[in-house]
Amino acid sequence: MRRIAGVDEAGRGPLAGPVVVAAVILDPLRPIAGLNDSKQLSEARRAALDVEIRTRALAFHVVEVGIEAIDRHNILQATLIGMREALCGLAIAPDEALVDGNKLPKDLPCPARAIVDGDALVAEISAASILAKVHRDRLLVALDARHPGYGFATHKGYPTPEHLAALERLGPCAAHRRSFAPVKRFFAADLFG
Repeated sequence: MRRIAGVDEAGRGPLAGPVVVAAVILDPLRPIAGLNDSKQLSEARRAALDVEIRTRALAFHVVEVGIEAIDRHNILQATLIGMREALCGLAIAPDEALVDGNKLPKDLPCPARAIVDGDALVAEISAASILAKVHRDRLLVALDARHPGYGFATHKGYPTPEHLAALERLGPCAAHRRSFAPVKRFFAADLFG
């Protein structure tokens, strides 16, 4: 039986919080109904599938790549680093990795293919998409408690009008990515401590 790992991320576009990457090897003997791109599922459905994936998968590994790495390397490179770490962290070595998107990390532990829109097309990538999104959303709810006023629990760090208004009102907090334009200007203009 060939072991295929799906790999996807959540959180490339937000202004705050880590990017989260997951790798999943599904068990063909324990199929999971309803897998899809995490963005196409309700929060409740994602949460239910998250439990099923964690229970039924042969292996999974979730990695957080923090804002320091994002600011140091850029978001694409930080994501690729996370993809490699997620694959290397699997308890079972995959025979092949299917990665959502059009770029592959270097030095992977197995052959790999990039698949554009893979999170909607390949069950293993859909599963990784769900694990990454649920994990990241929970992190942002926790960040909201530590940094009240920004609305992280609602917008999950994405640059919504509410988030941008809070950024203007409060300035950036420790959870913000300094290299992203709406935040960077505070530091470039020396508007924030």
